[in-house]
Amino acid sequence: MENLKRLFENNEAIVAEITKSDPEFFTRRAGKQEPHFLFIGCADSRVPIETLTGVAPGEMFVHRNIANQALAADLNLLSVLQYAVEVLDVKHVIVCGHYQCGGVKAAMGDASYGLVDHWLAGIRDQVLRHQSELEAEHDEQARFNRVVELNVLRQVYNLSRTPIVQNCWKRGRRPLLHGIVYDIHDGRLTPLVLEVDGSDKVRALLEVDRRGVGV
Repeated sequence: MENLKRLFENNEAIVAEITKSDPEFFTRRAGKQEPHFLFIGCADSRVPIETLTGVAPGEMFVHRNIANQALAADLNLLSVLQYAVEVLDVKHVIVCGHYQCGGVKAAMGDASYGLVDHWLAGIRDQVLRHQSELEAEHDEQARFNRVVELNVLRQVYNLSRTPIVQNCWKRGRRPLLHGIVYDIHDGRLTPLVLEVDGSDKVRALLEVDRRGVGV
């Protein structure tokens, strides 16, 4: 109960601090949300994206799941994506992975984890697709980091192929797709690919770095 109590105490302190300098802060944001970003990230509690980026309430629409997946069969993700780009007119869609991701680590091994095995199947496919590259890297941590990056790039590719994004691009409404990675050791965000705004750019990415995404 002590940890739960701390949440409410922190909330009261934060609200008091914000409203002291801006009494209408929350009232202004209650009327309508107009986010600039859709953030698709991992559910890992060590990735506090709002804190890391300094965005204010209302600036970032958020979807999280294990290992920041953007799967074509995930109706939850697709519903969030459609609402973000078609209703909220979000201009930037960000896939953010993070080093030391437990989901990615699990997918790199042979152990079974039950239901989550189905969820991580796509990452396991990535590991197999890039097996020769990964085996050539003898440092275990470097291999782990590389699979985290491969996973982010793959999810950006998956987003680019959804009918939702494809239809937006055909109409000239262009959410820019970005892939970034968060380093939990130093708190920094690093871009992997930025401003993907059409199929040609996605294909170009695949051609330039076949190791990175695959087909």
